[in-house]
Amino acid sequence: METLGTIIIVGTVFYGVFALIKVYTDYLLKRKIVKTGHLEKAGILDPPALPSGESTRYPNLKWGLIALMAGLGLILIEIFNRTDTITWQDGRDGFLPIGIELVAIAIGFLTYFFIVNAKTMKNR
Repeated sequence: METLGTIIIVGTVFYGVFALIKVYTDYLLKRKIVKTGHLEKAGILDPPALPSGESTRYPNLKWGLIALMAGLGLILIEIFNRTDTITWQDGRDGFLPIGIELVAIAIGFLTYFFIVNAKTMKNR
């Protein structure tokens, strides 16, 4: 457990340093572009705009459904664990909890897709 904390701290520090260096170098590059008079190219460093498609229309619905289904998957794993019908330490059933959780999350994504698809068809 001590190693995991060390890895997380080192990763966070390196990411922070990377983000600071990136912001600073983008600033220097944008300043140089503006100084040379290429104002039309000054927006090249701006982050790309999000697409205005259906995927960004209902973000709260999407993550709410995914969190709900992930929670239901964890509840299902706990129910299986309490019934003692499955031994989780056995090599044969070792990946069963991961599979249950992934299927639950996939069902959340599919539910979101069908809801958004039905709303899109209804609006046309």
